[in-house]
This record gives sequence, C-alpha cells and structure tokens, in this order.
Amino acid sequence: MVNHYSSKLVEEAVNELSKLPGIGKRTAMRLALHLLKQDVTYSEQLGNSIITMRTNIQFCKRCSNISDQEICEICNNPRRDEKLICIVEDIRDVMAIENTSQFKGLYHVLGGLISPMDGISPSDLTISKLIERVHNEDIEEIILALSATVEGDTTSFYIYKQLKDTAIKISTIARGVAIGDEIEYADEITLGRSIIGRLPYDKGL
Repeated sequence: MVNHYSSKLVEEAVNELSKLPGIGKRTAMRLALHLLKQDVTYSEQLGNSIITMRTNIQFCKRCSNISDQEICEICNNPRRDEKLICIVEDIRDVMAIENTSQFKGLYHVLGGLISPMDGISPSDLTISKLIERVHNEDIEEIILALSATVEGDTTSFYIYKQLKDTAIKISTIARGVAIGDEIEYADEITLGRSIIGRLPYDKGL
C-alpha cells in the first residue's frame, strides 16, 4: 500500500517512528497524528526525555545493567545478597525477574548469547567481567538464568566450564520455563518459581 502524505514533516516523522520495533507504518501514522493533537509541550517533553535517556544512560560498571550512575541501584542496595549472582542475557531479563519479587541477589548482564551463526563469540559478551567478579567478590552461588534455547544452553555451558573448578555453587533455573522460551516472555509466577526451584547446573549435563 502506498501512503500519500500532504506534509513532508509528517512523512519524515512516520518514517522514523516506523523504525521502532513492532511499529508498522499504520501505527506510526496514528502515533504521529496523536502527537499533533497534543499540546506542543507534550512533544517537547517526549523528545527531551528520549534525548536525555540516550545521552546520559550508563551501564553499571559492576553488573552491566542500565543505570543513571556508575553503579546501578540494585548493586548499591545494601539489602541485596551480594553472595548470589543471577546471570541473564540482557536488561529485559533483569526487569522480568525483578517483577517476580522472588530474587534478592545481584545480577550480571551478558549483553547477548554465544551464537557462532550470528558471529557472536564469548569475547563479545561480558563473560570476562564475570570471571573478574568471581575473583574479586565473595560470591557463593551463581544462577544461570538464560533462555532455554540452543544459544542459551551453549552460553550456560561455556560459563559453567569457566567456573566449574571454583568453589562457587553453579545452579540453573528450573525448567518451568519451556524449552525454546525466552526469559522476558515468561509469566511472573512461572519465572519466580523457576528461580526458587533452581537446580545444580551439573545435574542437567
């Protein structure tokens, strides 16, 4: 379908909005027209918040989670268990697990999964930073909370091999999360139970 715009400015806005994930041209048009109906300050606040976020957002120096400061709020929280680290693929998984209110430890965000087909190797992830944390922090248990996919299992096994000779307990979330499922899409009850019912990783090998 060919869209005909009476305004180049609207067309440019629609084109940019449609680049967002899950936003097609029709939805982008609705969003653009919605913005036109609002007071101009609404659009200014929206634009400024996006620019501020993109300009000032940081990645926690400790766990690689998104943060407003050098160290994120979770790592800075004295009520969190620093001896327990949950390994996740990305920031969306941190949010998903936090929503369960079942995990009180810290996180380590890998920034992806090992995937030779996509050219992603261990050196492209924050695995070396994880190994550094293991050596420098008093960690007792690591939970591998990666998606039940080939890439997730490959990454979990690689990390297990790097850490299996340490004194740290290595566990994995229970498979209440179905094979092939991604962590961020699991419902909160299932994900929470998977964290609580975690199993020793080597039992699944």
